[in-house]
Amino acid sequence: MLQSLDPGSLLAFGATAIPPLTAQIVYICHSKTDDGLRLALRQGHLLSFSTAMTSPNRILVLFAHPALHKSRINRQLVSAIADLEGVTINDLYEEYPDFHIDVKREQQLLVDHDIVVWQHPFYWYSSPALLKEWQDLVLEYGFAYGHQGTALHGKKCLSAISTGGTPDAYRREGYNYYTITELLAPFAQTARLCGMVYLPPFVVHGTHQLSDGPEIGDRAQDYRTLLQALRDDQINWAALADRTQINQDLSQILLTPEVAPHA
Repeated sequence: MLQSLDPGSLLAFGATAIPPLTAQIVYICHSKTDDGLRLALRQGHLLSFSTAMTSPNRILVLFAHPALHKSRINRQLVSAIADLEGVTINDLYEEYPDFHIDVKREQQLLVDHDIVVWQHPFYWYSSPALLKEWQDLVLEYGFAYGHQGTALHGKKCLSAISTGGTPDAYRREGYNYYTITELLAPFAQTARLCGMVYLPPFVVHGTHQLSDGPEIGDRAQDYRTLLQALRDDQINWAALADRTQINQDLSQILLTPEVAPHA
């Protein structure tokens, strides 16, 4: 169980009425790249266009992968959500290859969204360097925490990670010893300090053992389904209190039998 997950606050926040919004479908990346996925996403989503849409939550995916062209898992995860209305994919390594982060721009993106997803491979029990740099600079005193630092209060946040280790590796008897929940404690506490509700993580385990066909595809579809449900407020928030991973039998936390399938 995630100690930072307060069922009471989840119920209260989940029940809060949020006015309708006009959603933007945006893939944020500007610089040139030879990577096919990033090029296709940029061509499809660089120009913002709005669609009339009534949806409780806008989702910001902070995507951090320094070698996307080598990725098997994250390529498919980000592809599966690229066309979702109300979801903004902010590709940090594409946007800031020199690590010169536009703090004000990033802070405005946070303000403009209701749910924040930190998506990245689980490098050395943490994140790629640029996401840590982003946290250090963007979540500054007076904005995200401290005196008058309330800009993120009430927002939801979760990690979406991929790891080569199987679930059995992340326990006392396993070779990683610590659980995923324990290793993600810095992310959970970061969210907590910023007044956000940290949800159980979306975890893709055993990445080296997954086939390139249905096995990875099923995880990508689960990711799409989860973000649709989070966007549309179709989650049984109280049921998350007993979970260590949000995609553990995903169907059990959805309020409807199924979310619209991937076109």
